Amino acid sequence: MLPRHEDPIVAIATAPGRGAVGIVRVSGRGLGPLAMALCGRVLQARHAHYGPFLDAHGEPLDQGLALHFPAPHSYTGEDVLELQAHGGPVLLQLLLARCLQAAAELDPASGRPRLAGLRVAEPGEFTERAFLNDKLDLAQAEAVADLIDASTEAAARSAGRSLAGAFSREVETLRERLVELRVLVEATLDFPEEEIDFLQKADARGRLDRVADALAAVQARARQGALLREGLHVVLAGQPNVGKSSLLNALAGAELAIVTPVAGTTRDRIAGTIQIEGVPLHLVDTAGLRGEHETHDEVERIGMQRSWHAIGEADAVIFLHDLTRHGEAGYDAAEREIATRLPAGVAVLDVYNKHDAAPAAALPPDGLALSARTGEGLAALRARLLQQAGWQAGSEGVFVARERHLQALQRTREHVGRAQALVAQRDAALELLAEELRLAHDALGTIVGHTTADDLLGQIFGRFCIGK
Repeated sequence: MLPRHEDPIVAIATAPGRGAVGIVRVSGRGLGPLAMALCGRVLQARHAHYGPFLDAHGEPLDQGLALHFPAPHSYTGEDVLELQAHGGPVLLQLLLARCLQAAAELDPASGRPRLAGLRVAEPGEFTERAFLNDKLDLAQAEAVADLIDASTEAAARSAGRSLAGAFSREVETLRERLVELRVLVEATLDFPEEEIDFLQKADARGRLDRVADALAAVQARARQGALLREGLHVVLAGQPNVGKSSLLNALAGAELAIVTPVAGTTRDRIAGTIQIEGVPLHLVDTAGLRGEHETHDEVERIGMQRSWHAIGEADAVIFLHDLTRHGEAGYDAAEREIATRLPAGVAVLDVYNKHDAAPAAALPPDGLALSARTGEGLAALRARLLQQAGWQAGSEGVFVARERHLQALQRTREHVGRAQALVAQRDAALELLAEELRLAHDALGTIVGHTTADDLLGQIFGRFCIGK
């Protein structure tokens, strides 16, 4: 444990702003003297005590509930004191300041500070201590933040499953199966005189194939969980006045963008988030795109530059076409120029708008016709976006996952694949096989925090809110 994790910490644990209830949380060792100074009495473990919270002169700051959770049966694994007061911002700051003041005061019984070194917690430090004290593994700790940040019901349920340990149990099961294989390989290396035919008698090939299959299943559910967490970033692109803003409003079910018949009404990016089957879709309406030399308006040119930048960062682009203008020489030429400039690495969905005004217009085989005005074709577009995102309808047991989890699973799969190739050889080099199994085992360990660098912990917990 790092030296700073020995310090007692305190923070306001509820969100900023006014509310019915606000919580000040303290975590450390030996909180009895501090609780006595704040509450004027000894607190029974895990019982709610109603009464005053006292200032330095013994006068009440507020009336509320005080709870004491002795170690190790607490969220952080340390002694924890929670003061549940009325949720006024000024009151909570006074209570926080009183905790720091009372901690520095000398305890009449011992003559020493009641809680030496008490300081305000850093973002995520309570949950980081829960991880360091083995109350949560790293995947569960990350799920705490994901549950708080969940933007859809499906994402919240997915994060809840991860917090309950569903993802961690899958990972630990895979690690145990790899350990069994590693033990067999190492035993064969240590006792070659036994002449154990490891590859056949231990069914190493069959065991490894079953690990690979289980790993693939975990990867698939993790990708679904990552999609629930991150969502899909979709940019609406096309020439001016093709109906991008109308489509944004239709998909969002709200008037997010101004719609007029005047070309170039949208000059900057307008964003909105919707959900389809629980998957967040972050939609960005962009300024209309023209040919490279078609505009002399400086504001419009800046808007187009921002549009191309948004397109380059997108997971998918809806390239919107106007069916009523097909066949116009200038319009078609600009369409072709814009199409050649779309980034090769970004998925593009060709969508043909105003189908209600041009129902007989011919479409390419993969084109999707719709009308942003009437709503025709919107359901098909939503289904196409989910398909593009890789979402599998009716996915069961999905757990929230992050990009680092996906990368760790992919590294594991690569090492398992190399191990499978070695096992398939008649005269396999067992030293290499043992190394690939070790690397696969270690890669899985990074997910739950068995092998984790301190700088990674700082990145993870530094994004939490203060008090959590």
